[in-house]
Amino acid sequence: MMGKLYGVGLGPGDPDLMSVKADRMVRSTQNIAYFRKQGRAGRARKIVDGMLRDDAVHFAMEYPVTTEIPLSDPRYNEILSAFYADCMAHLEKLVKAGEDVVVLCEGDPFFYGSFMHLYTRLKDVIPVEVVPAITGMSAAWTASGAPITWGDDILSTVMGTLDEDTLTRAMTDADALVVMKIGRNLPKVRRALAAAGKAERAVLVKFASMEGQEMCPLTEFTDETLPYFSIIIVHGQGRRP
Repeated sequence: MMGKLYGVGLGPGDPDLMSVKADRMVRSTQNIAYFRKQGRAGRARKIVDGMLRDDAVHFAMEYPVTTEIPLSDPRYNEILSAFYADCMAHLEKLVKAGEDVVVLCEGDPFFYGSFMHLYTRLKDVIPVEVVPAITGMSAAWTASGAPITWGDDILSTVMGTLDEDTLTRAMTDADALVVMKIGRNLPKVRRALAAAGKAERAVLVKFASMEGQEMCPLTEFTDETLPYFSIIIVHGQGRRP
C-alpha cells in the first residue's frame, strides 16, 4: 500500500495559529520535508521547532537559485524545474514505499507557495492531501489593527515583481491592497502606490505574527529594500452602516 504526501500549511509564523490538524500531523508524522535557502535553517522548519518526533527523518529541499538571476532569464525556470523534478522523485519514492510524508508549508500551501509545484507534478501519481492554513496577509492586516475591506470593497493582491505599469493599473483599480514579494522592488512599489493615489494610506507590516513583528506607515520607512516576510497593506474605505 502507498503512503500519502501531505502539504501542511503552518500559517503565518506563530505556532499557536496552526490548525489542530496541522499540529497533529506535524507531531505524528516521521518523514518531514521542507524548503529552505542554502545555508539557512528554513522558516517553515523554525516554526515547528520542538514539535517534531525524536526519530523524525528530515528532507531539506534547498533552492538552487532565489534572486541570483532575474526571473526573465530562461535559466531560472530550467534550474528550478530540474530542482522540483529531483524533489518529486525523492518524495514519490517514499510514498510508493508506503511512507507518509509531511511537507511543511509557510502560510497556506495553495497561496503563492513552493508546494504548488510539487502538487501539480505529483497529484496524479501518488495520493496527495493539502491542509489549508491562515495566510501571511491575513496576519498582516490583523496586525495593522483595522479591517482590510468594508462593504463592497475590491481587494487585490499584487506582487512587487510585476512591472511598474501593471502594478500601477492594479493598484488604481483596487479599493484595498495587499502587496507581496517586495524586497528590492520597494522603490518601484512606492512609485506605483503614489501614481495610484494610495501612498499615504499604505501600511508596512514586517514579520506578521512572528518574533520581531513591526508595523508603520510606509511613508515613515526610509530603507530601499525589505526582508522577505514583509507585506504592504492599503485598507479599503468602502460602504459601512
